[in-house]
Amino acid sequence: MRKQSAKTALGGICAALMLALLFLLSIFPSATIAAPAVASVVMLFAVLELGKGWAFGVYTAASILAVLLIPSKEAAVLFAVFFGYYPILKAILEKRIHNRALDWIIKIVLFLVVMSVSYFLMIRFMGIEFEEIDRYGKAAVPLLLAFGAVAFVGYDFCLTLFVGEYLRRWQKRFKKMFKL
Repeated sequence: MRKQSAKTALGGICAALMLALLFLLSIFPSATIAAPAVASVVMLFAVLELGKGWAFGVYTAASILAVLLIPSKEAAVLFAVFFGYYPILKAILEKRIHNRALDWIIKIVLFLVVMSVSYFLMIRFMGIEFEEIDRYGKAAVPLLLAFGAVAFVGYDFCLTLFVGEYLRRWQKRFKKMFKL
């Protein structure tokens, strides 16, 4: 019973911390994509310490609350449709797919598809403006997707480094503190 309550407490702390990061970072207009990416780093703790099932529950709670409470709807949607669950998906893909090239192809294609569909739906139904098309023409879309893919690879690489560093230096202390 004690372990379940510790997991519940940690899940609540992770969800609250993700919401706080989304809220604080989303007040800066230039951090619309950075805010959900930074908040998703907290999900790594949930994946590593609680497991994928519990982490999915934390993601679900944080996503619902983000869409309802975060002022920047664009940041909240990006968190809910990609960045919030990506650490869970990353753990699953990297465990099951042993071909690194195939792993990267799946991750990049998924990122591009989800971002494209998300922005299309946000523009179409939420009234979010896509000023780059007005400014740079239709060539802006493939250029932004290419830039996004490069940034995504860097983001994924940083998550991997962060996991390694956490496992080497902090996990034992963290488990003691939360008695997991």
